[in-house]
Amino acid sequence: MRRLLRTVALVVAGAAASTTVAHAQSKTPEFSYGKAEDAKVEEEGKDVVYKASAQAGFILTTGNSETVTLSGSAKASRKAGNNRLALEANGAFARSTIFVVEDDNGDGVLQEDEIDQIDQTTTQAWEFRARYDRFFGGEKNSGYVLGSIGANEPAGKELIGRGQVGYSRQLYKDDKHEIVGEGGYDFTYEDLIDEDGISIHSARLFAGYTGKLSDDTSFESQLEALLNLNSVETSVQDAGPLEDTRLNARAALKTKLFEDISFQASFTLLYDAAPAPRNYSIPFADGVSDQADAVDTVTDMSIIVNFL
Repeated sequence: MRRLLRTVALVVAGAAASTTVAHAQSKTPEFSYGKAEDAKVEEEGKDVVYKASAQAGFILTTGNSETVTLSGSAKASRKAGNNRLALEANGAFARSTIFVVEDDNGDGVLQEDEIDQIDQTTTQAWEFRARYDRFFGGEKNSGYVLGSIGANEPAGKELIGRGQVGYSRQLYKDDKHEIVGEGGYDFTYEDLIDEDGISIHSARLFAGYTGKLSDDTSFESQLEALLNLNSVETSVQDAGPLEDTRLNARAALKTKLFEDISFQASFTLLYDAAPAPRNYSIPFADGVSDQADAVDTVTDMSIIVNFL
């Protein structure tokens, strides 16, 4: 019976493996951090440990509703002694065709030339990141360095570069629960579309929790806060120190279907207190501007395949 239930769940999850994005400010961030389990390879008799996994989602509709949605991510890591290197790539793309009507002649009825179709790209975001952890003083402590590059054009960001450095500490761990805290410095450069780029220097605070609900099911949640230390100016807003706070929160439930295949459902909330100007194909007139939404959410259901 359990094998049958797992087979049914795999088929259903495969059909539903897609990403629904609201105001897609960014692809779902994977909050990489130094886990204590990565410092234990020597105790297990292993000199080097490799891990790799990938997940993907796809939706295509035609006819009265025409949409294409693609999402995917891949992770790989190498742990040798007290050194760990993790790589990650992710992206999301969504395009839709909508009908637009306008009563140009004002007669109260629609003519054939007053109905049009418009193709719109509603999501176009990608990111590549690399993180290095150096564990020291046992399994609970590590120093980390992270670098990433990406883009999110619907949110007005043609290129996003980021660098981080800091300290990670395991705050609590037992057989079923683990809590990790991190603190450090974040530098972000955003190349805004049709505007000069901005540089943001921030203090970074992070908390992560992992819980084991059963042998096959786990739950994790993360909260990252980036508190800007310098002033940030755009055409739509001037933000002083601590006025461009960014919050990234994520919760995920993962259950194993087979030995190397899992199903995951996650929810991500992204908050930017000083969002960038919106990007349109037509420039604004003098004195006119439009600001992107401060809050985005991402709901993701996907199949994960572990290769290593």
